[in-house]
Amino acid sequence: MEIAALAPDAWLLAAAVALDLLLGDPVYGAHPVRLMGGMLAWFENRLRGAGFNGYGGGVALLGLLAAVWCGGLAVALLAAARVHAWLAMALHIFLVYSLLALRDLLRHAWAVERAARRGDVAGARAAVAQLVGRDTNRMDFAACRRAAIESLSENLTDGFISPLFWYAAGGIPGLVLFKVASTMDSMVGYKSKKYIRFGWCGARLDDLLNLLPARLTWLLLAVAALFIPGCSAAKALRTGWRQHGILPGPNSGWSEAAIAGALQRRLIGPVWANGQLVTAIWLGDAADPPAGDAADLPRASWLAVAAGMAAAALTICVLALRAR
Repeated sequence: MEIAALAPDAWLLAAAVALDLLLGDPVYGAHPVRLMGGMLAWFENRLRGAGFNGYGGGVALLGLLAAVWCGGLAVALLAAARVHAWLAMALHIFLVYSLLALRDLLRHAWAVERAARRGDVAGARAAVAQLVGRDTNRMDFAACRRAAIESLSENLTDGFISPLFWYAAGGIPGLVLFKVASTMDSMVGYKSKKYIRFGWCGARLDDLLNLLPARLTWLLLAVAALFIPGCSAAKALRTGWRQHGILPGPNSGWSEAAIAGALQRRLIGPVWANGQLVTAIWLGDAADPPAGDAADLPRASWLAVAAGMAAAALTICVLALRAR
């Protein structure tokens, strides 16, 4: 029973997914991702203070975080199982629930849409600034909606489908290791002078762990497009296959290109950062109009929900069949 407390379980996962859909990401001071981020910053300062500023420091940071979080949570769950099976189950469900983020992705995207519908361009810019690291002062409602769609599609992989995948593959330790890599990528995985070497380990591990889930997201978005009015499954498949390489990195282009094709709209467009034009490239079929009207973000949200629920249902079925 104690080892089973760490293993993936279909019913416990179903309960965690239901909590995420009903309540969204729990907000509390001891949230694992918040604590993980604080610990990362603490370890980084100590490692840099000891002169570990390069690749070795990044590897040490990964090892320390993985040992503390994967090992610590495993010990906590095993200890709970010794006390009572129900306590271990409750802790297991709450931990998985805390590390899934589908409803929160939708909430952030809809904050942009609500502001746009009010005619509040300042509110839309403020909401989209929570999602993307680019200049928002030049963005109109259409650009804000495009950025929200891009963030929704990319984070569908990082925030929901990859956690499901690694939970199924490795139980609680697999899920937590994925979150360690994801947190490292978001905090130190930059190509700046400060982080180009120190953050390399976390960024590359995050790329590796998202490799299969990103391609599954592409396929799931195409399947979801079959059931959403105005969407094209064929274009989702075709655009994802042909244009995923337009974006930097091996993974984010799959879901972003897929959702552009599914919506039959173009994404990205002119992007400014620190007062400089970073890119003016468009993602999607050149014959399609730019995304940004009032129907696009709602349809993108439905696509994300459908793809996410399909991923959850598949994962639960696989775990149930494995248990038999």
